[in-house]
Amino acid sequence: MRLSRSRISPYLALTAVFAGVFIAADDQTVIVTVLPQIMLDMGVQVNELNRASWTITGYLLGYLAAMPFIGRASDVWGHRRVFVISMALFMIGSSAVALTSSLDWLIAARVFQALGAGALVPVSIAIVGDLFPVRGRGVPLGIMGASAEAGGVIGPLWGGIIIKYLSWQWVFWINLPLGAAVIALTFLLIGPSPRTRSRVDYIGGALITASLATLTLALSRVDALDWLMALYAAISLGLFGLFIIRQRAASEPLIPAAMFRTWAFRASNAVHLLVGAALIIGMVTIPLMANTVMGLTPLDGGLQLMRLTAAIPVGAVLGGLAAQRMDYRVPTVIGLALAAAGFWLMSGWDLTISDPELTIHLATAGLGFGLVIAPIALAATNSVRHADIGTAASLITAARITGMALGLAALTAWGTGHFGRLVSGLQVPFQVSGESASAYQQRIDEFQRQVTDAGLTIFNDFFLVAAGLCTLAIVAAMFMAWDRNRTPEA
Repeated sequence: MRLSRSRISPYLALTAVFAGVFIAADDQTVIVTVLPQIMLDMGVQVNELNRASWTITGYLLGYLAAMPFIGRASDVWGHRRVFVISMALFMIGSSAVALTSSLDWLIAARVFQALGAGALVPVSIAIVGDLFPVRGRGVPLGIMGASAEAGGVIGPLWGGIIIKYLSWQWVFWINLPLGAAVIALTFLLIGPSPRTRSRVDYIGGALITASLATLTLALSRVDALDWLMALYAAISLGLFGLFIIRQRAASEPLIPAAMFRTWAFRASNAVHLLVGAALIIGMVTIPLMANTVMGLTPLDGGLQLMRLTAAIPVGAVLGGLAAQRMDYRVPTVIGLALAAAGFWLMSGWDLTISDPELTIHLATAGLGFGLVIAPIALAATNSVRHADIGTAASLITAARITGMALGLAALTAWGTGHFGRLVSGLQVPFQVSGESASAYQQRIDEFQRQVTDAGLTIFNDFFLVAAGLCTLAIVAAMFMAWDRNRTPEA
């Protein structure tokens, strides 16, 4: 179903989509660089870092919460139309972030900004389905995945460059001309998407959005394990129960039950959930390990992480090429095996790890994560009717984001407790009467060595957990088979 304008290559038409995905991904990570300046300008103290962190958590909340609803809406209203609306929402949110002078309002603006950004990836996957035949979607999905990952990699660097010469507000103001260019290119290069006669279940959309939002709030408090976390979790579970009841009663449910009747769709979501959890463990652990037990600078930690993330776009393109030529399970299993191998090698790191081993281990994991992007998306979207492709794309994307949220929550809770147990028997050394300075210094050095060893053990265990998740995902990936001779129904 070709929707690019006459005589325009579908790949050229997709430049608008790729650019939109890149910009949205960039804004996910750009906040990391500019957050200290935002805190300074708004008078937020260092001991209020938990409040400031909501600029990141709020973006995740908005990014995830509305995704299932917007995915279904794109199938009903048209993929191009919803892509343009989503980019417009992202631009309005960016303006609100730049204009605010209050941290609370900035967090609210980041949530609104993420509502638009979160819709761009699944709707872009659906547009690929509009522009390309079933057997030709691997490469464009690989390029789209590479665009998203490249945006995330460049975000912190981009923010650092802008804030060096301009104020932090310009990080968000610049989204306006870029977004306007994306919208103009979309209308110029991509024709109207087909619309279905179905209706959007607004009640179901509100219930699943509220359920995912409160789940995000619960996971953000996992380190506290307090009554508020339990309340959020209970509300999320209750809302999800109401959503299930609504799905069974609705004549046109938000998420058609038929989608989950295929093994390929179920397995794809399971794999993406596990991939999201494993990826966030790596992205948090690598710079944290560098900045703590290795005693390196934040820049060094960021450069270490970049060796993993820079390999993901390369793997994404290769995975797209492979997915067009072979069973989706082959590049998926190879990618997961590479990611597992990379993490397993990282679990053996000590304080003397250096190049070339360090780069090889990180790039191996990154290449593996990239390889799985296109085949997972293809297995999910090609196993449903074309009329449901936006919904399928939103669910597969939401699965990865949910996996990242769950992985981060588990990492925080288990890591804190595990470290506490490892150092529980250690006594902080105090100088005793008559003890020489050199003897006291030796005891301090020994104490610091034991604490460092405990931290190293924690980080090595994190990498082992990530390797285990990738291995478990291989099992789920074996059920991603799809009949390549079958064309999904319209």
